[in-house]
Amino acid sequence: MTEERSTDTPVDVATLTYEQARDELVHVVARLEAGGEPLESSLALWERGEALAARCQEWLDGARERLAAAQAPRVAPGSAGDGDTPDAAPDNVEDGA
Repeated sequence: MTEERSTDTPVDVATLTYEQARDELVHVVARLEAGGEPLESSLALWERGEALAARCQEWLDGARERLAAAQAPRVAPGSAGDGDTPDAAPDNVEDGA
């Protein structure tokens, strides 16, 4: 079944994948750049484009967070920083520095 897009009932931006939002944004920009649309239609296209761009940015931000989490160093169990070892004073505190 193919998805039909009508200007009367646009698909909810929040349900679009990154690729769907990007592709529709490209189409919206092309229509705006071509000109010839009535003012009201141009404003509606602009608003839709802004919503699509925001949706794309949400996807990109989420991807960045996932990459950062995947690249973050992992602390081995039993090593400092895992909460299992008592807090020790830094070396420079004990020697009076």
